[in-house]
Amino acid sequence: MIQERAKGSSLAVVMAVHFKQCVAGCALAAGVMLAATGVIAQAAGQSALPDPFPSTYHPMPSVDTFIEHATILDGVGHRLENASLLLRDRKVAAIGTGLTVPPGVTVIDAKGRWVTPGLVDVHSHIGDFPTPYTLEDIKHSDVNEDTSPNSAQVWALHSIRVQDPQWERERAGGVTTLQILTGSSNLFGGRGVVVKNTPAVTAQAMEYPGAMPSLKMACGENPKGTYGDRDQFPASEMGNVAGDRQAWADATEYMHTWDAYEAKHDPSLPPPHRDLKLETLAGVLRGQILVVMHCYRSDEMAVQMDVAKEFHYHITAFHHAVEAYKVVPLLKENHVCVAVWPNWWGYKREAYDGIPANAAYADAEGGCVMLHSDAVVDGERLALDAAIAMGAGRRAGVIIPPERAIEWLTLNPAKSLHLDNQIGSLEVGKHADVVLWSGDPFSVYTKVDLVFLDGAVIYDRYNKARQAVTDFELGQPVLEDLP
Repeated sequence: MIQERAKGSSLAVVMAVHFKQCVAGCALAAGVMLAATGVIAQAAGQSALPDPFPSTYHPMPSVDTFIEHATILDGVGHRLENASLLLRDRKVAAIGTGLTVPPGVTVIDAKGRWVTPGLVDVHSHIGDFPTPYTLEDIKHSDVNEDTSPNSAQVWALHSIRVQDPQWERERAGGVTTLQILTGSSNLFGGRGVVVKNTPAVTAQAMEYPGAMPSLKMACGENPKGTYGDRDQFPASEMGNVAGDRQAWADATEYMHTWDAYEAKHDPSLPPPHRDLKLETLAGVLRGQILVVMHCYRSDEMAVQMDVAKEFHYHITAFHHAVEAYKVVPLLKENHVCVAVWPNWWGYKREAYDGIPANAAYADAEGGCVMLHSDAVVDGERLALDAAIAMGAGRRAGVIIPPERAIEWLTLNPAKSLHLDNQIGSLEVGKHADVVLWSGDPFSVYTKVDLVFLDGAVIYDRYNKARQAVTDFELGQPVLEDLP
């Protein structure tokens, strides 16, 4: 009943809106928003954000490859039949029909198979909520520093376990890039990090070079429940918002103190006290850190966008956003993307108005839509989640073709991360992050055959040497070994 009522209210909006392409892009939109608030100009005069934990990522060895006779979804709205893709020097070198095989390359005949950009999971907890786990592991998970409503000083990078077997499972699902976030117990959870899904022995060796960090925030039931149940602040929705505003007010004062000190250009003066929590928030105010926010309800999203205007920062994306379909014009006005699931509904009160067609409706109204995992099992099956959302839209009269839906998993999340000039689509000059599927990626019968990251094969369904086995899986029976 709840779903049908919500669906009807959204259909009235969808019927009034011409089906069109998504807004020009989250990265561009974010730039417009930051320029409008003066954050970019302000950031230009600041020293770079300190990074004591730089990326040490190095691509795996690659071989120039020519994939031919494929159905290609390029990530920018095109479906190319009987087409070819050339990967050379770790980049996309050519794409289209009628291409000639250059000398000295490995040739893959992909007749009957499909090719897409590598998938981007914009909200994951792999590594900082690692598997396998018991109930005791869940209780003592490293994903939340839930000792204070504001733990902006912590970094998800420092909880990542590289031996988590889910990395390989997501590679087998076509995921090449992930944003690893802290949990949602706190108003300010801490910094997130973008990683490349490469086998590695340190987290920094997975860290995406040059990617902007993010600040994970949360509204709604999680923070007020976490602390309200302990008789602490915040214990209500209004407490959540008050806590946000006070933190931003403190961060503004901290930023101005440091700006005044740096403006004096006098090294003999002692620097102000360094506060790692406020340093992260000041980084947001200077446009150096992206904001992603766990938020379900439409009214809460509206309030948070007003808080962002009050303190002159930009919310890059609302994650989960089960009521996004209700406020798409407001999201567009504020240049905010949404990362959603197709069918998480009813497991808590703020999810009661979630509908399966949320992604399709928001897309049809011109919103910037992404799918995300959150739970690791969804990260293995992002393409099937997209198929569920496409099917829900079709049943409601909103047709999302495959060449459009793939953007939910590739280009739009790349835009949200400000990395769409490097990944998210198969365009000449971009990184050779590519997935070769056995068939239509939105079919339950399709499997991932090959995954390329920066032109190197990181997963091969037919080659065990390209299927990493973790300590947790050694000695476990595989399918062909079973009687």
